[in-house]
Amino acid sequence: MKIVVAGTRGIPDIQGGVETHCEELYPRLAAMGHDVTVVRRSCYVTPQNKITTYKGVRLKDTYAPRKKSIEAIVHTFLAILYARRVHADVLHIHAIGPSLLVPFARLLGLKVVMTHHGPDYDRQKWNRVAKAVLRLGERMGVKYANEVIVISTVIDNILREKYHRCNAHLIYNGVNTPAIATTTDYIASLGLESHKYVLAVGRFVEEKGFDLLIRAFDQIPHEGYKLVIAGDADHEDHYSTTLKQLARERGVVLTGFIRGARLNELFSHARLFVLPSFHEGLPIVLLEALSYHLPVLVSDIPANRLSCLSADDFFATGDIRSLAEALARKLAQTDTRCQYDLTPYNWDYIATQVDAVYHRL
Repeated sequence: MKIVVAGTRGIPDIQGGVETHCEELYPRLAAMGHDVTVVRRSCYVTPQNKITTYKGVRLKDTYAPRKKSIEAIVHTFLAILYARRVHADVLHIHAIGPSLLVPFARLLGLKVVMTHHGPDYDRQKWNRVAKAVLRLGERMGVKYANEVIVISTVIDNILREKYHRCNAHLIYNGVNTPAIATTTDYIASLGLESHKYVLAVGRFVEEKGFDLLIRAFDQIPHEGYKLVIAGDADHEDHYSTTLKQLARERGVVLTGFIRGARLNELFSHARLFVLPSFHEGLPIVLLEALSYHLPVLVSDIPANRLSCLSADDFFATGDIRSLAEALARKLAQTDTRCQYDLTPYNWDYIATQVDAVYHRL
């Protein structure tokens, strides 16, 4: 079956939850016999990842302007034309912004699967007009896609309540079982010691709450601990610039965007993982932290309330005092690794579920 994938910045090694999702999913579907092409946004293609295939997946680089307000919609439009030109059996569109063009794809005769990764109109970075467009994209995708996939029960409930679409396929994000790093060369280069730092990972956007985390961490006795934030901004703006300045002033270690062995080493030796987000779909980065058996502290938004977590793992979203108190409590506890049931988040099983959705078409 010929599958064309749109709505993602691209793969491999491109920052973002949707991008990680696609990087894990589509090589597995290609190995199952599908002819998969991921259409990448040209503005994210670097000399390091300028390749034509990745683990059996074809990569098609198509123009996209590096401007957050229009890059997704321009790129999706061109990706749809490409899918029509190559006679794709299925066009798979990720996220609600690009889903604004689902009706256009259907008018061209394409069969469309849409994956809803979360209500992006809740993100602080968007203005009123952009949020209205994202809501419209959600409506167009849910109403006109042949099949809809949701990555969490929270999103499934949104679709049932708002649009009365009760036949969406609940297919979670996944996580791999990592090889725990024993080396410490990278963390040593950052001035870190094993089990003596708190780790956060993500893009530098307002809804991730990293500024809140920095201020909360600054309010508690450090007792030799450091705060590390791995990530960067896709589009440098006032928030990301201010966040970096705040981090420098408070002695926070910023690694920039990292993947592979460096990120593996950071996860392997962290004392505590923190996710202070105001908005998520089903955060892959949280699943990754759990796969390393790390103690975690996360905001109490519905998307973070995984069944394998306990009440002690949450703090009140947006409440700096609650976060500071929870950080102090967690760091005062015995330094032990944790065991979590991650059975529902197996990528191989997830690939078989998506394959079944394709065959429904």
